[in-house]
Amino acid sequence: MGYSTESKWLTATITFALAALSASTAFSLYFWKRKSRDLDSKIGELEKSLKASLDNCAAERQGRIRAQQALRKALTQPKLDNVELTSYPMAPIGVIQSCFSTRNGTPRQPVLVPLSRACLIFNTARVPPASLEGLGEYSHCWVIYVFHQNTNLEKLWKDPTKSKFKAKVRVPTLNGERKGLFATRSPHRPSPIGLSVAKVEAVQGHMLLLSGVDLVDGTPVLDVKPYIPYCDSIQGARVPKWLAADSILAVASVSFSEVFTSTLADCWEMAGNNSLYASPDEFQNLIKQVLSWDIRSLAQRNRPHDSFINSENGKQLNDSSDNDHDEDASSPGNEQPPSSSGDIMYHLTLEGLEVSYRLNSDFSVVVEKVKEVSNITNSHQKRCNYSMWRV
Repeated sequence: MGYSTESKWLTATITFALAALSASTAFSLYFWKRKSRDLDSKIGELEKSLKASLDNCAAERQGRIRAQQALRKALTQPKLDNVELTSYPMAPIGVIQSCFSTRNGTPRQPVLVPLSRACLIFNTARVPPASLEGLGEYSHCWVIYVFHQNTNLEKLWKDPTKSKFKAKVRVPTLNGERKGLFATRSPHRPSPIGLSVAKVEAVQGHMLLLSGVDLVDGTPVLDVKPYIPYCDSIQGARVPKWLAADSILAVASVSFSEVFTSTLADCWEMAGNNSLYASPDEFQNLIKQVLSWDIRSLAQRNRPHDSFINSENGKQLNDSSDNDHDEDASSPGNEQPPSSSGDIMYHLTLEGLEVSYRLNSDFSVVVEKVKEVSNITNSHQKRCNYSMWRV
């Protein structure tokens, strides 16, 4: 009897526990199902919201693209009434500090003077130093720049409609014979932009050291691009016969007087601190490379005794015209044969030093002396020098 009662009690307890557990499980299952439905609903709402945001962003992006395209079209499409008003937003990204203090003596082409050096200093406000990463892995680069010392530059930019360029220009290797402007590399062009290849010597921070340059000091640079041989060098490229004869501008020899050595030593004590060259000997080699070519203008070669003009204080100055390509000193029919220039002292300015030389009748150059020229470079401007690049 007692066993039967306990058995019934145990059965009832188990049944009750099972019922309670079943009820709890059913409640929990209901709770989680409800919570899952709520979560699914929220996820659905978030997905809809995200899709709407993406659609809005896509629509805004398309709108911006269309607006930019319309603006670009408005800026670049020539106006029917004045085609010359079309312009593009360009500004220099850096400035050249070159061994060539003036136009006179600056090579007519790059690479002709391997020792010629220049430091391109980038404007860090526009060009962060990180932009130069990887450039040092190339041996050469292209430099795109402005012919900022053209005498007609201000007139050209102020009123392009009134600044007419010459369709034909004089070519140095043809002794003044004219060729079409776009068949030459004359700096006097409708858009005064130059393109030169240079050797990349070093990259340091926001500065780029170049060699083999044909760039005058102070040249504004618009862009720099790496030189890529497989697409920049064209095998079998054709050039006119008159251009292939560029060697006619090479001189017979370059020698130095005894006075030159002593005057250079005196100047180097001060000039060497701001020089891109390590020693007077290296600077002398630069002079020799520059003067290995006849750097005189066409007018100076045809009329050497007229190549000097009197300044206001009575001193004689070497007339360094813009370029042979732009000279109109005489018409082809009135040109005189070259006179003897052995008694004429010519001048070349490199790194703020004035080099005086003579060109003899046998086409040999004798460098006489060198002296400092204080007014060539700005004394307050910090100059790049050899010690900055020395490893």
